[in-house]
Amino acid sequence: MTEDADSTDPTSFVPAAFSPPETLVGDGYRLEPLGREHNDRDYAAWMSSVAFIHTLPGFIDSTWPTPMSIEENLSDLEAHAKDFVDRTGFTYSILDGMDVIGCLYIYPSSKPGYDADVRSWVTEERASMDTTVRAAIALWINEDWPFAHPWIP
Repeated sequence: MTEDADSTDPTSFVPAAFSPPETLVGDGYRLEPLGREHNDRDYAAWMSSVAFIHTLPGFIDSTWPTPMSIEENLSDLEAHAKDFVDRTGFTYSILDGMDVIGCLYIYPSSKPGYDADVRSWVTEERASMDTTVRAAIALWINEDWPFAHPWIP
């Protein structure tokens, strides 16, 4: 009997058989994988809320966001999209219709005792949605993702 490679590979973030969900739909928002098509809307969203994002759980002590050019943002989005394809991290745009109102990041954790860091933000304009969105994401991660101990601030 051979063991599943994912159960013995300490560098594996998600099992090979796991299919990352394409979306999460909530009241007034939906998630879809972040890609270059979101660049202008993503850039406008977080640039309008830099100081506010730094007040949200998971971003209080973070160096991000810091202002960058729209070209640098595109490069960042392309890196996140590559991570999704490579299954080394998963980033989702939080959308209301076509408007980007936030973002979700799911990456391996460097915190002892945790296997994933799960952080999200919404724009200052949508601040009233933050607690609801974070609660829905936490439930989604715990029910539909293969993590034993995710860090969800």
